[in-house]
Amino acid sequence: MLVLGIETSCDETAAAVVTGEREILADVVLSQLDEHRPFGGIVPEIAARSHLEHLDRLVVEAMARAGVTFAELDAVAATGGPGLIGGVIVGVMTAKAIALAAGKSFLAVNHLEGHALTARLTHGIAFPYLLLLVSGGHCQLLAVEGVGRYRRLGTTIDDAAGEAFDKVAKMVGLGYPGGPAVERAAAQGDPARFALPRPMKGRPGCDFSFSGLKNAVRLLVESLPQPLSGRDAADVAAGFQAAVAGSVADRTARAIREFRERWPEGRHLVVAGGVAANSLLRAILQTVASENGLEFLAPPLRLCTDNAAMIAWAGVERLRLGLTDGLEFAPRPRWPLDPTARKVGGAGVKA
Repeated sequence: MLVLGIETSCDETAAAVVTGEREILADVVLSQLDEHRPFGGIVPEIAARSHLEHLDRLVVEAMARAGVTFAELDAVAATGGPGLIGGVIVGVMTAKAIALAAGKSFLAVNHLEGHALTARLTHGIAFPYLLLLVSGGHCQLLAVEGVGRYRRLGTTIDDAAGEAFDKVAKMVGLGYPGGPAVERAAAQGDPARFALPRPMKGRPGCDFSFSGLKNAVRLLVESLPQPLSGRDAADVAAGFQAAVAGSVADRTARAIREFRERWPEGRHLVVAGGVAANSLLRAILQTVASENGLEFLAPPLRLCTDNAAMIAWAGVERLRLGLTDGLEFAPRPRWPLDPTARKVGGAGVKA
């Protein structure tokens, strides 16, 4: 089985070819960081135009690296949402055109499902498992029961962790993207110097909140001599990173206990999404999983951030079950994995 995957939901343009035997034949990613860095964040129109300019070339490159023709494909998969709608439209329309011209099946993949199933591509684990999805637009804890079968145990009630990293990096003057910048600065800082809150720690349920932590960092930065010294910036970054990790660890520990009660056959805690590349978070989650009787798994760093290999693999999983889509599929800016989950508010909540 061969599936071409296309990912254009945010600021990476990507194409990949993956087999049903979990082999990544090609995985091409073009980052738009340099285009968005002057603005300190992602500009949707710039992102969509960049996808439109580069996607065809990346598809050709991925097919050449894989050494396959369009005729040899079984299907074409593309992120159908959630994401920045302009970029999603570019990817979906390109995938539909290739599928129609080559006479292949078209698969509209939920971007979050791509992240959710990556551990099955990299480690071949069985269902069910507990997933912590942490990225710039999402922060959720989900029980993964099967392809298309997700139960949300917790989500952010306001902002996502990755968005908080970006905003704090901007406050401290560390640049964009915020996640790697904060982690680099934090490595030189003292996480105990400034007392920052651990949002939601100890509260019932498994939900997250990062808006109050961002505000606490803002007030702290404003109280320090300006411009911030290198030492102050490093200590703020270290304190913030430790606060996020502490909060996520507490929420995840509660979710593990609930998961083990409801799905006792589950064996793994999986972390995915861009923020999953943070080394402190990985280390703490590994400890939390071990202490609560689960094995911790994290995909390779390159498969934590947005990529097309995960979209192609989700396509493989769906194609095996006959879950193809018609060419009338409409791209979706929002697409929750668990449509039965309760609604929550907040400007940072994407799905």
